[in-house]
Amino acid sequence: MSTSADTTYDTLLVERRADRVVVTLHRPEAGNAISGRMVTELHSVCEELEHHPRLLLLTGHGSVFAGGADIAELRERGRHEALQGINSRLFERIRRLPMPTLAAVPGWALGGGAELAYACDLRIAGPDAVFGNPEPGLGILAAAGACWRLRELVGESVAKQVLLAGRTLDAPAALACGLLMDVVPADRLIAEAHALLDSMARSSALVLRLTKLVTDAPGAHPVADDLAQAVLFEGSDKKERMTRFLEKNGGRT
Repeated sequence: MSTSADTTYDTLLVERRADRVVVTLHRPEAGNAISGRMVTELHSVCEELEHHPRLLLLTGHGSVFAGGADIAELRERGRHEALQGINSRLFERIRRLPMPTLAAVPGWALGGGAELAYACDLRIAGPDAVFGNPEPGLGILAAAGACWRLRELVGESVAKQVLLAGRTLDAPAALACGLLMDVVPADRLIAEAHALLDSMARSSALVLRLTKLVTDAPGAHPVADDLAQAVLFEGSDKKERMTRFLEKNGGRT
């Protein structure tokens, strides 16, 4: 029986490492536009990461992250497809992956491409990155998360500038409003993304997983905090890490 680990992808380049999976959107002839086939293949990656949790690095081939959804396909969709939430269900699945996700954005991230980046836990970008949601100009809503997720990320004012006034956020603006963690030289983007994941990977995988779970929990959740901490307090990893810290610092806190 085939598994997602041995699947051949048509629209993605997938590299697997012990602690992470690197996914590159790869439709160079279409600006890495998100097609129905790409959605299916990204679902396959999600299934793999749900069964074998690892960090996810998501980027785009060449100088573009994703130029949006595939407009030729989108034009033919009707209310039935809209109610299926083809893109929004995928992006929410990515949002809920067990381990942290990082989008490395080399250039344009528009429409569905921007919403895909919004769904990741963290984002870094090259100096040529641009985020925008031009969907109203095409007669549709930015309905795959931008209307509520962007507001959570950058606040109501900036979100409305993007969604209603058609403002695009270049890399400096995206950094200033908190959408990006960092802007790095284009030729260092993937290396810096891996360096960030290396730093995260030095933490306990269980801690990262529980921290993400608790952080994403809606509303105030002291009970969730307590339960997650109780799991970690009973693990050997906590004692080993704290022992190393105390030994390194001569027993001082």
